[in-house]
Amino acid sequence: MIHAADVREWRTRDVIDSESHKIGVLEAVYVDTTTDEPAMATVRTGLPTRHRLVFVPLEDAIVGPGYLKVGYVKTLVKQAPSIGTDDVLPAEQEEAVFRHYGLPYQPGAAGERQLARR
Repeated sequence: MIHAADVREWRTRDVIDSESHKIGVLEAVYVDTTTDEPAMATVRTGLPTRHRLVFVPLEDAIVGPGYLKVGYVKTLVKQAPSIGTDDVLPAEQEEAVFRHYGLPYQPGAAGERQLARR
């Protein structure tokens, strides 16, 4: 299990897919607002002059020396909803990230976001 206390140590680690192919570099971790446990990560991908951040779930992720291995293949991750490197995920697009991976989306009772950046 991945713990929120470890999140700060993960930044700039390589993110690899379930087949050990490099996807990109870990930019940030988002926690589930109800549990405060890591739920998603943003991965910096693209050319040096055209970076973007794609979202990938951390369920079943494995932390290794210098890398974070996620349970999804590179092609699926690269097709995930993305934001610019200086942008924030708009609340109305949060559900699309979950839907892309076939995961249930559960906002708070008053419509609060499910994800918060750490």
